[in-house]
Amino acid sequence: GDCTNFASQCLYAGSGVMDYTPTFGWFYRSANDRSPSWTGVPFFYECLIRTRPSPGPVAEKVPLSGCEPGDFVQLRFGGERYGHTPVIVATGEVPDIHNTLVAAHSFDTDYRPLASYQFQSIRCLHIVGVRVFED
Repeated sequence: GDCTNFASQCLYAGSGVMDYTPTFGWFYRSANDRSPSWTGVPFFYECLIRTRPSPGPVAEKVPLSGCEPGDFVQLRFGGERYGHTPVIVATGEVPDIHNTLVAAHSFDTDYRPLASYQFQSIRCLHIVGVRVFED
């Protein structure tokens, strides 16, 4: 799928900062020169919640009720690993699976209710800021 690449493009459009650290950064130069976190669901998660100081977006894991448009949910459909990263585009006053709407790219969708997915579990990433380091 292409969901986490789409999520990364959305996040980069809002943050404007990449981390070019080999292997553990968050960057895209070309299809053959990108970090695992740019396109891989578990790597995207680990990159955003890590505590080591590095440039780029920073997130915290929150319950769905703590999400806002521009945040991300990750869905686990089966097995041990999460496999999909939609972008939250709208929520109700108190977000829940019925009033949270997402966009995704693996199968193009926009304003899709989160409840329409058949998932086993979700985890939510609330973007708290962007670290910028000057040279």
